[in-house]
Amino acid sequence: MLDGPEPVLRVSDLRTVFATRDGEIHAVNGVSFAIAPGEVLGVVGESGSGKSVTMMALMGLLPSPPAQVSGGPVLYRGQDMLTRSGRERRRLRGGEIGFVFQDPMTSLNPVFTVGYQIMEPIRAHLGLGRRAARARAAELLALVGIPDAARRLDDYPHQFSGGMRQRVMIAIALSCDPKLLIADEPTTALDVTIQAQILEIVRELRARLGMGIIWITHDLGLVAGLADRVMVMYAGHVIEHGPVRRIFADPRHPYTRALLATVPRVTGTRARRLPAIEGQPPVLTGPPRACPFAPRCPQAFNRCRVENPGRRYVSEGHDVACWWDFSAGEPYHDP
Repeated sequence: MLDGPEPVLRVSDLRTVFATRDGEIHAVNGVSFAIAPGEVLGVVGESGSGKSVTMMALMGLLPSPPAQVSGGPVLYRGQDMLTRSGRERRRLRGGEIGFVFQDPMTSLNPVFTVGYQIMEPIRAHLGLGRRAARARAAELLALVGIPDAARRLDDYPHQFSGGMRQRVMIAIALSCDPKLLIADEPTTALDVTIQAQILEIVRELRARLGMGIIWITHDLGLVAGLADRVMVMYAGHVIEHGPVRRIFADPRHPYTRALLATVPRVTGTRARRLPAIEGQPPVLTGPPRACPFAPRCPQAFNRCRVENPGRRYVSEGHDVACWWDFSAGEPYHDP
């Protein structure tokens, strides 16, 4: 639970199952978290850990079938997203909730101009006329660092580079000054200079609007500099969660420790080989019964292979889903 203001989003026990020819894929397994206004939550984990699917599930963006979303509630400003009608969700998406998708090439419509696609949510959610919406769209393109923005509104997505398309996606997500921004690896295709500009824009909007931000990324260095809290996911589970400084200084899950160990460090005079996490992520067929990280974990013991640990609090605001107590160097002793 969060102290202070009421969370803009509170997710409880969210689950997502995909029906496939090979059986059910349990992609999201009991994810719970909350985010307060003006707070940044970093979400990290390997590809396939359930980060993007979790956010698309709570937004109602997964096709059903094959996806079946259950659990909850998913409370956005006190109202359950899972029980809202499709029309009510569409009113929120793009208006009060901005979403930066991971792949701009497949998210932007190739037959409409960039200007039309930026103006669409502005006209739909803010009610601006065509001229005012176009001026707002040009302002947004300039804000995300695209030169000659007014002219480029009439260009099509294929006329932009990959990094510039990503900036267009960010402009669309920010177009209505959302109260919650979900950003799925938004700066992956950008060079470090543009990335720094985008991060500065996001910080300014966060301060001005009190915007809550969920930032999905593989860049642990970016999380350290941007996020207030971090949520580590593996195999559709939240395996560690807490204040970013505390987790970076004292990670309690073997997977979190392994992720942080792979970050390059510029120390000493000799180059060192980066450590790798041995093994492969699990195939998520069937409901989870044991710790999903156990086959790859150096601390795993018998209980890990037969029983899935729940999240336990290890310090204020910091919880971990693990049977191993790193502070004591031995398994947890349940009361």
